[in-house]
Amino acid sequence: MAPHRYSSLFAAAAAMLALGHAEPLPSRHAVSFRGPFEIEMGGVHNINVEYTDDVDGELALVYGPCGISSISEAHHQVGRTHIGSHPLAKRHLDWESQRPTKFVWIIPSEVSSGCLHAFSDGILVGRSETIEVTPAKLRRRGTFADVTDAMGPWFDGVAYLEQKQPDEAFVASVKNKTFGILGAGISGLMTSLLLDSVGIKKWKIIESSERLGGRIRTHYLNNTTPEEGQYHELGPMRFPYTLTNSDTNETYPFMDSQLVFQLAEKLNKLNGGNKDLAVDFIPWIQNADNTPITTKFRRPDGTWPGKNEIAANPNWATNTTYSDPAEAEEAEEALEAFKGMTDEKIKEYATNVFRAHKQAVEEGLFDFSEIQYLRQVVGTNLNVSDEVASSAATGPMWEYDTGYFLATEWKTIRGGLNHLPNAFGNIVKDRISYNSKIHSLRYNSDTNTVSVSHRPTKGSNPLDAASTTETFDYVLNSVPFNLQRFWDLPPYSSLLSRAIDRLEFSTAAKICFPAWQLNSTGPGVLLASYISGSDATAACAMTEEQHVAYVQRAVVDIFGKVAEDNWTGNFARHALESAVRGTVQLLLDLGLVDEAKEITKTWMARWIRV
Repeated sequence: MAPHRYSSLFAAAAAMLALGHAEPLPSRHAVSFRGPFEIEMGGVHNINVEYTDDVDGELALVYGPCGISSISEAHHQVGRTHIGSHPLAKRHLDWESQRPTKFVWIIPSEVSSGCLHAFSDGILVGRSETIEVTPAKLRRRGTFADVTDAMGPWFDGVAYLEQKQPDEAFVASVKNKTFGILGAGISGLMTSLLLDSVGIKKWKIIESSERLGGRIRTHYLNNTTPEEGQYHELGPMRFPYTLTNSDTNETYPFMDSQLVFQLAEKLNKLNGGNKDLAVDFIPWIQNADNTPITTKFRRPDGTWPGKNEIAANPNWATNTTYSDPAEAEEAEEALEAFKGMTDEKIKEYATNVFRAHKQAVEEGLFDFSEIQYLRQVVGTNLNVSDEVASSAATGPMWEYDTGYFLATEWKTIRGGLNHLPNAFGNIVKDRISYNSKIHSLRYNSDTNTVSVSHRPTKGSNPLDAASTTETFDYVLNSVPFNLQRFWDLPPYSSLLSRAIDRLEFSTAAKICFPAWQLNSTGPGVLLASYISGSDATAACAMTEEQHVAYVQRAVVDIFGKVAEDNWTGNFARHALESAVRGTVQLLLDLGLVDEAKEITKTWMARWIRV
């Protein structure tokens, strides 16, 4: 009996010894895992490894229980690639010894705690510590079309990686790739800052003009300095800051404007307090008590009454008359009901315009213009429809601008909005080509690169200007679609091609009331005309002198002889035609998931999921 018992114990001990022999790795692992050690179901993470010995051949990373000894026992495969001296490892020439140390892991939606394992040609060469798993965060995935919503800025980083071939997205790129940034508007400049912030330094901006800022354009009249205050914005002018509900007294900020204020804070820190490059915000006066109101009534001196005067004397207002008042009232009520501009919706425009946009799409506000809705849905007659909703207004009933112009507080930049792009000067100074007008993009399939061709805009006859071609691993294009129509472009998807060909930009024209520092002394600048659409097209058909004379007479008509007495004769006329998402998508293409998450977290990209 006793011998049988001892032999059983010996057999059990031998079995345990054999099992134990199958599990441990050599004391010196060839592959050591440096993270992650906590993951999220349905998320995406970078895997970071170190090599403590030469590993050559096919490297496979898998995830499963911590005691597995073969790939077949794994819960799922993360990816596989050839590394080291293997002939197929040449794709990893950018990595030291052709051995990548950063990989992309797309986490399944159902997974439990376990370990990452590294196998080289089927042999176990590394195992991680136990990895904790957390439930997926609740996210609004809505009706994304594949990875992006064609009706808005929504972007799902996990879905973007999932649509790639499994091993195509497995190996991350090193940060020595070259990047071309097309355009030095605020999107291109922001892209350069974002790339710098995650350690990507080999980028270059190609800009067609001799200045930074693109559509941001401050004009300083009479050769004055910003401190003299004789300037106005021929591009963007101000930022909505807060909105106060007069019924509840609740105040909330315009969240997308916060990105601008955050950017200014970052630039001020990078520029070390340099006053010449400082971006300081001051109040912008959007409305004043004396704002002129359109009415047939005139003051005794012939000038137009202001807002407060009309409010105190309602009979001075010119009220709209309708051919059928009852039907017009029904039409207005129908529009108000369909738009649903409640306090809650107005708050949504301010606090998350991207979610508000998605909701507007779902509610059908992009399906009709106001007059289309009245004619096709409500059945209002044509004349009343045109009285209530102008037939010239064909845009959708997307009321974000209404919400924005309800802002209680506004901000602008002291000395002009030019200070914002100019604050990038030290960042881009050695990595930008000015006066270089792009005319061609070409994808090189043999090298997987993009060639950008451009010609100088100064110093040569356009007919004789020589073309220069530069080649990059990646290109980020911030140039407006309507300008790209004149380029020689590579084949794009149907969606992108149609967007480039068909997206219309409304024209606008300005002739530059100071909206800051009222009642101060010295000369001021008057924004005397700001028109858009077909009116701007017609105005631009005038000569500058004709347009300015027309506007100057209108200003005298509104304000009286004082406007004529103080007219200096100085004027400026200018006609006019998001960086985070593009940079995040680029970083995901590179497999730099940690860096993409850093940008998303830092820059408030609430509409991007990574």
